[in-house]
Amino acid sequence: MLRDDALKGKTIIVTGGGTGLGKSVTRYLLQLGANVTICSRRQAVLDETANELMEEVKQNNGSGTVLALACDVRKTDEIEHVIQKTIERFGQLNGLLNNSAGNFISPTERLSYKAFDTIVDIVLRGTYYFTLAVGKYWIANKIPGTVLNISTTYATTGSGYVVPSAVAKGGALIMTKSLAAEWGKYGIRLNAIAPGPFPTKGAWDRLFPEPLASMMDPTSRIPLHRVGEHGELANLAAFLLSDYSGYITGESITIDGGEVLMAGEFSHLDKVTTEQWDMIEQTIKQANRASKNSERAKD
Repeated sequence: MLRDDALKGKTIIVTGGGTGLGKSVTRYLLQLGANVTICSRRQAVLDETANELMEEVKQNNGSGTVLALACDVRKTDEIEHVIQKTIERFGQLNGLLNNSAGNFISPTERLSYKAFDTIVDIVLRGTYYFTLAVGKYWIANKIPGTVLNISTTYATTGSGYVVPSAVAKGGALIMTKSLAAEWGKYGIRLNAIAPGPFPTKGAWDRLFPEPLASMMDPTSRIPLHRVGEHGELANLAAFLLSDYSGYITGESITIDGGEVLMAGEFSHLDKVTTEQWDMIEQTIKQANRASKNSERAKD
């Protein structure tokens, strides 16, 4: 637990900050006094999150402020817009949390080329686009900065049934280490967090419909016999974005209760039959359609 003003005066961009882990990390960054720009593709979701978090800041007499900006991380012009508006609002930019993600749980041969591209574009392309954009800004203006990428344990171990994500996360992790070596001379640090299971309602249900949900009970494979709590990951993220971690760069820190010690995170899905995969595929498609229809209704 960092002191309440540990990030006071810092400005941080959080991609995928409207929901899930991104929202939880943003909440904690605000508690520590940071100004945070949250971005994702859905402005309505961002606005709802920003209003909720700012109300919490007021209730707790905090000093952080939220700026909500729609952004597709696959589009460089939108990324440049987010950076520009962030600097206009807060006067500077000190950190970036690359948290936008996508995933499919599926036998790889069932995926279309487009499906594979979608994950790689969001996770890898989006990460290096945003990282390159903030790096150019920091270097040109002689400003030290910090990039934190949300990785995964299978970025290094590999895992069946999540190959597009593994490819993208693995590439992003190598970029993290490579740029840490190259940009250290500019005072720019890059690190990664490799989380295990940190369930979020909605996203977790869509990713793991039955019978996957029963088979994916992670506590049976985690030495600590529980899933992670969002506050635990938020605390680690805040530390790595703060000056207290000033001598740490090029590292990937695993926070998974020991799950990585038990081999590939999804490789045990060999037990799923072809018929079950057919049923799972239809369930996921229906859940995704329902989610999109709900988003359109909110917009």
